[in-house]
Amino acid sequence: MTKSLLYSSLFVAVTQTAIAQQAPPTRQLGPVTAVSSEQLGAFVTIRDIGRGVLVNDMQNRRLLFFDSTLTQVSVVADTTPATAGAYGGRTGALIAYRGDSSLFIDPQSQSMTVVDPQGKLQRVMALPRSQDAMTLGNAVFGVPTFDASGRLVYRGAPDMRAMMARSMGPNGTFTPPEPPDTAALVRIDLATRVLDTVGFLKVPKIKMDIQRDENGRVRMQSIANPLPVVDDWAVLPNGSIALIRGRDYHVDWVRPDGARESSPKMPFDWQRLSDEDKVAFLDSVKAVRQRMVAADSANRRGAAVGFGAGAAAGGPPGGGEQRVTIMAGPGGAGGPPPGGGAFGGPGREMTFVTPSELPDYKPPFFVGSVRADADGFIWVRTIPTKAIAGGVVYDVVDAKGALVDRVQVPKDRTIVGFGKGGVVYLLAREGNVSKLERAKSRS
Repeated sequence: MTKSLLYSSLFVAVTQTAIAQQAPPTRQLGPVTAVSSEQLGAFVTIRDIGRGVLVNDMQNRRLLFFDSTLTQVSVVADTTPATAGAYGGRTGALIAYRGDSSLFIDPQSQSMTVVDPQGKLQRVMALPRSQDAMTLGNAVFGVPTFDASGRLVYRGAPDMRAMMARSMGPNGTFTPPEPPDTAALVRIDLATRVLDTVGFLKVPKIKMDIQRDENGRVRMQSIANPLPVVDDWAVLPNGSIALIRGRDYHVDWVRPDGARESSPKMPFDWQRLSDEDKVAFLDSVKAVRQRMVAADSANRRGAAVGFGAGAAAGGPPGGGEQRVTIMAGPGGAGGPPPGGGAFGGPGREMTFVTPSELPDYKPPFFVGSVRADADGFIWVRTIPTKAIAGGVVYDVVDAKGALVDRVQVPKDRTIVGFGKGGVVYLLAREGNVSKLERAKSRS
């Protein structure tokens, strides 16, 4: 090969690589085709079953069934005797089961109730592992999903008993436990209870600080990192399990046949954080936190958790990775991305890590920001790295791990679920009122 031909080949290869690594242009979500007549809380998850939509209204602790027009609604489960108090806990998960049936997971009762395609409660099953009740029943840890072999895939919980045991010293002294900064993604056969580990995910590091005042009273508070570098996960309709890595933004795959592979890094507009940026970011987070504590509003329990992050505060009571919406950060945050890490509710004592402990580059997403749609694509709610007008932007990733689309939703909207054929469900917030909207992915 001549030198000129070699250089030409290298130029073509480099050019093709550069083109392949360019992010697609951001486009607007398609039109809204239906709006619910029922007002909802600040955080919901949904399941489209064709003839209607099941809606898990976590803030109001009720499971609803909407018809296909979103105008007729009936109560499937709530805290009243009429449904035997089936919504017993403060959080609950709604996941696909066999055919068009669903499972409603109640962490408090450690049960899973089958909901038939008509939106009626059927038999009740015990959770496969009681120690995983919180991660199974809280969407901030991802949506449990059955794989191609019928095994339930979900994020496992740390062994709290073991951590507490290690925290007790020989003389009865207590050292605050530090949960690990990784979590296992597991799958379990509900019939045999055989459990195996799919892989491990980077999760927010949680630290606790204990101090005594002059009267000997113990004061415990969280030390939170509001900008952690984390991993997330999703299961595609074909059974492929995707582990999305936040450090370099690529996907590790576990295919239905057990094969493991990694996709190339996806393009992302990485924003470097200077020392001054880190200080400014923490100052903005502290200001939001102070407003949360001052407001202590009645709707704090349902706000800003998981994929459908809301407007301003909190997280699921009792949850380890609770979050806040960061209204502004280094370089200006266009639309408020959901926060990440152990942020806590308004009533909890909390401090923050030092600026030097923040990452040098703003990560692409927070925990609970990844979902698979019904057509085999992964949607990632991204953290804005520069000021943008309008709503938040989602990266759309195909089954090969390539970034193929970028979609911006309207202002004050978040995606809460999907239907087949490019159907997207949004939670639309106007002040303290939220409604469900159905939209098309494209115009």
